[in-house]
This record gives sequence, C-alpha cells and structure tokens, in this order.
Amino acid sequence: MFTGIVTDIGEIVSFTPTAQGQLHRLRIACRYDQSTIADGASIACNGVCLTVVGSGVADGRDSKQRTWFDVDTAAETLALTTAKHWKVGTRLNLERALKIGDELGGHIVAGHADGVATIVSREDLPDMARFVLSTTRELARFIATKGSITLDGVSLTINTVADVTFSVLIIPHTLDVTTIGSWKAGDEVNIEVDLMARYAARLTEMTVS
Repeated sequence: MFTGIVTDIGEIVSFTPTAQGQLHRLRIACRYDQSTIADGASIACNGVCLTVVGSGVADGRDSKQRTWFDVDTAAETLALTTAKHWKVGTRLNLERALKIGDELGGHIVAGHADGVATIVSREDLPDMARFVLSTTRELARFIATKGSITLDGVSLTINTVADVTFSVLIIPHTLDVTTIGSWKAGDEVNIEVDLMARYAARLTEMTVS
C-alpha cells in the first residue's frame, strides 16, 4: 500500500524488452539508500506498484553515484498503463511502500492503476497550475468533486467534474517535487481511482440488485 506522496523522482537508465516484447526489464536510477531496498520490495513508479528484482549503486564512472533498482513490467501493465510509452530517460514519480506507523499524508493507494487519463488542457496560474483531464466513462463514475485521485502516483484532490472530464489544481511544492511540472496537453497519465469510491459504488450496485 502507498499514500500517493512522492518521495523521489527516478529516471529509467536502461530498458530491455524480453519475452518477445511482452515483458520489459527496467533499470531505474534514484536517490534511495540502496541498503534499504530488498529484492521483492514494492516501489510505486508513476503510480504503478512494481517489484524490485535487483538493486545496486552506479560504479565510479557515473559521477552521480546514484542507486539503481531493476523491475519488470508485464503484459497487463503495458496494456493498461503509460508504461508502454516508457523509455530510457523517462522520469518517474517514486514512492516506497507504506510501513505500519508511517504518516498517512495522502490517501490509501494500492498502486494498481485502473487506466489512463489524458490531459485536455493546462492553465498556468500565479504559483499554481490547473489541469483538465479526461478519462473513460467507466472510471469517471468513481470521480467526484473534492474526492481523492491518484495521477502518476501523486495523491490529488479533485477540483471540478463534468461528465468524463475533471480538473485538479497543483500547488508549487507538488510542481517542484514531482514530474507534474512537465505535464502538457495531450500527455497521458496513470490514474487510480479512490478505493473508497470503488467500494461505495459496488455496495450500491449490490443493494440495488
């Protein structure tokens, strides 16, 4: 489980398609302490929970001396998320898995992206940015004004909703410490709807039936 509070921005430094392109092995550079990353650990990458299959520290030829970890993205992840567009140089919002006793600064996030939202427009305001996004009708039914949503792994509050479009306002801190500052109209982002909204909708469906 995660909270949607990004703790680092990673960068894909190598990309290896395997299994006839149905699996991608990624090496992601980050600033985490390598000694704290265990094989099998979960790290959310742009909101997608991925399993660490190896880690290390860049050798002396890399002046950045950054930690790296390897993950695999499987066919379902490639089909449902923006991982299909990732390549060497892609920057990713990273979050380590929640520990018991950690502060829940955002909202409960599973790291299981439900699909993709497309940025319709970006409006730069004084010290903030307003984004309008669209998604599928299936996911839009879980999106409500003042509710929570996760976009590329970032916990955000929904500002307005109109049919299958919705908007979010991004504060300066979030623009600085995540990849949101580089978003533009036409970009696709991973979306995870609020678990509570999903459960409430399911309960309503069962009650009605």
